[in-house]
Parts: sequence; C-alpha cells; structure tokens
Amino acid sequence: MKPQVLQLNPILIPAINEELASLYQMHKLFEMSDPAAFLREHGAAVGAVITGGHTGISREMLAQLPNLKVVAVNGVGTDAVDLAYCRARGLPVTATIGALTEDVADLAIGLLIAACRNLCAVDRFVRDGQWERQPSPAAIPLARRFSGMRVGIVGMGRVGRAVAVRAAAFGCRILYTDLRRMDDIEHAFVPDLVDLARQSDALVLCAAADKAEGIVNAAVLDALGPRGYLVNVARGRLVNETDLAAAIEAGRIAGAGLDVFVDEPRVPAALRQSDRTTLQAHRASATWETREAMARMVLDSVAQGLAGQRPALSLTT
Repeated sequence: MKPQVLQLNPILIPAINEELASLYQMHKLFEMSDPAAFLREHGAAVGAVITGGHTGISREMLAQLPNLKVVAVNGVGTDAVDLAYCRARGLPVTATIGALTEDVADLAIGLLIAACRNLCAVDRFVRDGQWERQPSPAAIPLARRFSGMRVGIVGMGRVGRAVAVRAAAFGCRILYTDLRRMDDIEHAFVPDLVDLARQSDALVLCAAADKAEGIVNAAVLDALGPRGYLVNVARGRLVNETDLAAAIEAGRIAGAGLDVFVDEPRVPAALRQSDRTTLQAHRASATWETREAMARMVLDSVAQGLAGQRPALSLTT
C-alpha cells in the first residue's frame, strides 16, 4: 500500500500533482466535505503532511496524526506551525527556503517602480478613456524617479540582499536594519527603524520576523515622509494598516506597494481605493519557475521523511 499523505493546500503544478498521486495515497483535506471525520477515522495512517506557509498546521491537528513523520511547508513561513511542539515530538518541519528569493526580490522592485511611476493609476486612466477626454499632460501628476533613490531595507536576509543587488543596479544608495550589523555587507547599517525611514526615500520590508507586529507605525511613516514610499513583500502584520491607511489618505507618505496584508484576503478599503497604492494578492512567489522549484523541494522532503531520514530542509532539530 502506498504511504498516505495529507495535503492541506493545493499545488498548482500539474506534473507535481501527477507525481504525488503516483507515489502516495493523497488525501486533499481542502476538498473534503467533513475534514474532522477524516482525521478521526484515518489520522493514524497519515505519514506526511503538505501544507502552505499561510495555512500551516494546528497543534490540535498534529495531535490527531500520531504516526506523522514529516510536515512539508510549501513556502517559507512557519509561524502557523507550532515548531516547539514539533521539536518535542521529534517531528521534522521543512520549508522551501531559498526557492522564492529571486521572484520576491523582483516583485519588490516592481512594486516600488510601479508606485513611484504611478503605473497602475495611469493604466486605469488610459483604459477608462480618460486620456482621450483629458489629453493635456497636466491631467496626470508627475511621477517620482526610482533610479538613485535611497532605499532602506528592513531585514537583510536572502530576500533583502537580493533586493539590495537589484536596487544598487539602479544606482540606489542602500541602507538597512536588522537584528545586528552584517559584517559581510558594505551597505550602511541603521539600527533604529525610525532613523532608517528618515534617511530613506523608500522603505522595503523583507524581514521574516514571525513574531514582530505593527513595527511600521505612524512614527515610522511620518519619518519616511510625504515623498517616501513603503513596499512590503514580507509579512502583512509588520505594518499597522490603520496607520498606513491614514498616512496614505492624508498624503503623509507618497505611496505604497503591498503584496501582503494583516488579514488576507481582506484588504482595508482605504488601501484598495487609493490611487497611490499598488496592490498584489500575496503573489511574490507566483511564477511557474518558483512554484515548481518549491514543489520539488516539498517532494524531496516528503520522500526523505517517509524514509525515516531527517529531511535536508528540516527547520527542527
């Protein structure tokens, strides 16, 4: 009999789904009408779980899977997984660390350029026929140049470093903050977030910071100022969205490019309705290349865990 794998989130790569189905008896919890009944009746037979970073897996569900050998997270976020409990059980938890870096950094720069150049607002202006009705160049506000900006990066991990490389290619001066100064980085370290915002034209959030919440608040946004931009490709809860909405509405910052939000998929109306926000639906890693790479890492982790090995990508020891 094939090993039994419980899947909590869909994988969008058809070839990966075919491979999973050929190797394992797949149980797709997200398609079940009565997941609780399945767990009661079949939980003991499940050897591996595949989940997403946003979904994770609850401690209650883990307790119903007594013979589980691996939790494979198809993503880099593990804050929705009780790692301490998994460590106590000796249960490996893996994540697709490194697979998302390039695409997330690409989107961060894309969001920043789109915000600076008003790409989405002007796209709507043209699509709605406004250009024809208002052909004067004065009908569209002047934009902000991205090249040469001072870019403050919050979190100089894999993604932060990749953003720095891209921004530097545009002639931007890079500053950063993190828990400590990085000895292998030549860019200016600014230990205080408010000071970093004050010295930056754009603030790009790249920190994993699973336990941080609301660190980008009114004080940080006011330090960023009316010509400053905020980009978030990290965690939605790093931003106090009430403060951000107020700053956007009052013009206390110039604009924002956001891929993540506090209560997804619910986005505050003030952010949705503003012409000075550029919004994405938590899509930084949503390319065929990255999603296939992530799924391959998940396949490897499941295979290693079911074979009784410590998966190479395990985050628990």
